[in-house]
Amino acid sequence: MGPEGDLVRTRFARGCRCFAVWIDGAIAGYGWLSTGPEWIGELQVEIEPGRDEGYVWNCATVDEHRRKGIFRSLLVGMSEHARAAGLKRLWVGSLAIPAEKAVAPSGFKPALYCTSLTFGGLHLLRVEAATDAMLASEAVSRIKTQAGLHLRLSRPRRH
Repeated sequence: MGPEGDLVRTRFARGCRCFAVWIDGAIAGYGWLSTGPEWIGELQVEIEPGRDEGYVWNCATVDEHRRKGIFRSLLVGMSEHARAAGLKRLWVGSLAIPAEKAVAPSGFKPALYCTSLTFGGLHLLRVEAATDAMLASEAVSRIKTQAGLHLRLSRPRRH
């Protein structure tokens, strides 16, 4: 987990669950699932999943296993576990990277499109609703940030 390895114990202590894909006895990828509030570092907002909901976050694939379907396998496995645990909805954020292509085929629908930029101590966030207005409305209520352009002081945070 690189520079975030020291956060594992505190994440488990607050009820977060970690999932991993193993190949030949080693971790090929991992991700976290929370049912409580979590900080979305890229957007610098907090998400608070509703009752019977969870948030998938901090997913990573080990470099030598990229583009092998690890992220998709992780999302599917986490979704199956969440469903078995009684969760009715999972929220996941993704960035415009190749792995993002795994999100929709794993059963997720876009709720919001977000763009963020941090520069010179300021953070700019643009939030746009996706095509499903009801889902977008629920998503903005979870992150407590309305659609539009938001400029504020940068608030980086380790979690």
